[in-house]
Amino acid sequence: MRIEGSNRSGSVSNRGALSKAGAGAVFAPTGQGGVGRIKQAPPASAVMGVGSILALQGIGDVNEGRRRAVKRGAALLDLLEGMKADLLLGDVSPARLDAMSQQLSTLRDKVDPDLDAVLDEIELRVLVELAKSGRFPTL
Repeated sequence: MRIEGSNRSGSVSNRGALSKAGAGAVFAPTGQGGVGRIKQAPPASAVMGVGSILALQGIGDVNEGRRRAVKRGAALLDLLEGMKADLLLGDVSPARLDAMSQQLSTLRDKVDPDLDAVLDEIELRVLVELAKSGRFPTL
């Protein structure tokens, strides 16, 4: 039994329609008459030496100095807060005074002028409290 209908699939009977559709513009690369071959691959760039990589790692993160400065300021403020609690109890712990002196003796990086100004004020307050207790750390 044969089924005939409007959507009959069969072989393409007219190849002329296909050639007419494809007869338009043909893709061709611009340049000197077509596709050219790369004559030689560019040389690979030289790998940086280990010394250069280590030097870059030594520089550190830009925010690392700021993070350390904020941590130092917070530690000094915690020591001052503890000293205030000691004064309310009537006696300042010598261990706390030693910790304050030790914290001031470490060097700090100058990172941000505004942050440095705040840290200078905190350190001055710590120095005043140490001087009141008869301690004068060398900076």
